[in-house]
Amino acid sequence: MTVFRRRGWEIPEHRATAESAFSRRGALMMGLGAGAAGAAAYYGLSDGVAPARAEAADEVLAALLPAKRNEAFKLDRALTPEKINGAYNNFYEFGTSKYVASAAQGLKTRPWTVKVDGLVNNSLELDFDDLIKKFALEERLYRHRCVEAWSMTIPWTGFQLSDLVKLADPKPEATYVRFETGVAKSDAPGMRTSWYPWPYTEGLTIAEARNELAFLAVGTYGKVMPKQHGAPIRLAVPWKYGFKSIKSISRISFVDKRPDTFWEALQSSEYGFWANVNPDVPHPRWSQAYERVLDTGAQVPTQIYNGYGEQVAGLYKDIKGEALFM
Repeated sequence: MTVFRRRGWEIPEHRATAESAFSRRGALMMGLGAGAAGAAAYYGLSDGVAPARAEAADEVLAALLPAKRNEAFKLDRALTPEKINGAYNNFYEFGTSKYVASAAQGLKTRPWTVKVDGLVNNSLELDFDDLIKKFALEERLYRHRCVEAWSMTIPWTGFQLSDLVKLADPKPEATYVRFETGVAKSDAPGMRTSWYPWPYTEGLTIAEARNELAFLAVGTYGKVMPKQHGAPIRLAVPWKYGFKSIKSISRISFVDKRPDTFWEALQSSEYGFWANVNPDVPHPRWSQAYERVLDTGAQVPTQIYNGYGEQVAGLYKDIKGEALFM
């Protein structure tokens, strides 16, 4: 018998607001007059979210959805409405505003391969559809905290990153995992800006990659991943600021040196390698003590490690002299 021990950030399932209820509430608020209209404009919502089209070949993934929810991963607040979640996004390959959903529809997600290489005993290069068949998909409810001090709560569907690590069978000298996006410049107008260090790259330690929370997501809200969220496959590491959760992954490399990462290369004094959430360590240009919950606009206190300290604090107990929270 499997026994789940409730963490400090969990609540019983019956207190999590259903997506359908949120949709009804959103429709009601959109009709309540000037106040609701102002809120809609704030989130870039006028007559709804730009259509999140899936490629024709997504039937393989769609047939596996919705996946069963893993009840070990719950939240202490309600889910963000799907419309807000889909309309307020960072995806710099498609623009620097938050309203990139329309532009992101230019992302071509088929054909799509994911290459796993580097210091491993089992190198892989798999078509995305073949990759997802190797793992049992599940749904998890995760917090998402942006370095810009706003937050969402999202139902991701995917599989634990540690399962892919196990499949790759890294060699003992592999101490880091490097991720690289596969967005093509021809599809992405934002990549024409020469001052950004394209392609987008990110990294974790091998210990972080093996942590139970590190997750490779292929869907949201029980559906195929919308392109603006980083289809067909993205990383979700909920104890870190959102820029660590790289989108549209095409290569995962096991290496013995800390990899260069996109935002660290761009401005290391503001966006470091570790990027763990900490309310007591401000960004150089704003406080991190509070976060704005997108669907309500409420200002709530930020939690250390975004509320996941019980699961991840031990990863850093022996690390000295590092800016773990920058």
